[in-house]
Amino acid sequence: MNRIYLAGPMTGLPEFNYPAFHAEAARLRQLGYHVENPAENNAPADTTWSGYLRLALAQLITCDSIAMLPGWHNSEGACLEYHVASKLGMQAHTASQITEPARSAA
Repeated sequence: MNRIYLAGPMTGLPEFNYPAFHAEAARLRQLGYHVENPAENNAPADTTWSGYLRLALAQLITCDSIAMLPGWHNSEGACLEYHVASKLGMQAHTASQITEPARSAA
């Protein structure tokens, strides 16, 4: 579990909840994880909700696990990301409960 996708609510939240995404990504990186943070993406050519989701799903499938931010249950996109991760056999975690450093590649 060294490559983590960060998922959580964005739509309708102040600043699209980017401060929470950035803070959690920084914390996980300090622990040694590679974090795919959708809040760091440039806007896709198709700037609709589905355009952003397509970009996010492409990131998600490159990861070993998914880390969920508070409120993710209320987010259609985060619920979909969780569902995809689960179907792909990825580990799912509550982001704040990841406290152990990433394991070094052997």
